[in-house]
Amino acid sequence: MSLPTTGRAWHLTARPDGWPTPDDFALREEPVRAPGAGQVLVRNLALSVDPYMRGRMNDVKSYVPPFRLDRPMDGAAVGVVVASEAEGLAPGDHVLHSLGWREYATLDARHAEKISADLAPLTTYLGVLGMPGLTAYAGLLEVASFREGDAVFVSGAAGAVGSQVGQIARLKGASRVIGSAGSAEKVKLLTEKYGFDAAFNYKDGPVAEQLAAAAPDGIDVYFDNVGGDHLEAALGRLNVHGRVTLCGMISGYNDSRPAPGPANLMLAIGKRLRLQGMLVGDHDALKPQFVRETAAWIASGELIYQETVADGIENAVDAFLGMLRGGNTGKMIVRLAD
Repeated sequence: MSLPTTGRAWHLTARPDGWPTPDDFALREEPVRAPGAGQVLVRNLALSVDPYMRGRMNDVKSYVPPFRLDRPMDGAAVGVVVASEAEGLAPGDHVLHSLGWREYATLDARHAEKISADLAPLTTYLGVLGMPGLTAYAGLLEVASFREGDAVFVSGAAGAVGSQVGQIARLKGASRVIGSAGSAEKVKLLTEKYGFDAAFNYKDGPVAEQLAAAAPDGIDVYFDNVGGDHLEAALGRLNVHGRVTLCGMISGYNDSRPAPGPANLMLAIGKRLRLQGMLVGDHDALKPQFVRETAAWIASGELIYQETVADGIENAVDAFLGMLRGGNTGKMIVRLAD
């Protein structure tokens, strides 16, 4: 079988100032390299677009290097091996890897994780059984030190991470689970499908007032995907010894200058609050437990997940921009092929 010689890949062509636009990206033809010793050539079947990628578009020092201009971007992807020069991986095997935003990827086999389409649909390895799922699991149970009986508030609760946080909290015995989302449809989804006890649309009024109504007895854990007014509101409702997992602050990702911090941070002193940032890569040791427990919840129907799918690599940037504006329910996936 002859190997492909070219494939398309998305390049970042300019550093966005504020909200990214399609003009900051270009879909370009790239040569495809045959695999060398210890390498595989993968045809990507589905790509992940995630909020953290917005930070990588800025040329600033961070926990992950910025995207380079006029070079292929990267991110999680699942694909099928089409050629292999590595033991343990053969043509036809499915793998999870980090060279997304392109049709073909040549990489060292040690950076490709073999996955099974028989265990779960391949796209779940980008969401509910992948990095977002582990973020939810570790962020709630390990970082926030969740305990049975805790009242939990989750912002961005209809997204890939937030929807799983709320469901895990419920399954682990939370006394109350509250979520915020950006539309009436998403609020309905949280309470009617995901089992949240209460939810509100943050566009309907001040977050602090809506959270106070939804959590009259306060909260013990806040899982923060949004920052801004949500963090300030949560600080006001947290009980003594409350815990906050700082996972993301999407409300400020596209600000051209830093927004002011919470005006009530002093509450953290008297309430003896714990605010802790998290990076999912620090929690790899939890992955076997996470996969085992989550797969069982999915099989039993106790944990529900949703995906928003955009078809075609040419629509990857539109999918990414739509995700930043809350246009997704659950995990945003770009599907290249079945």
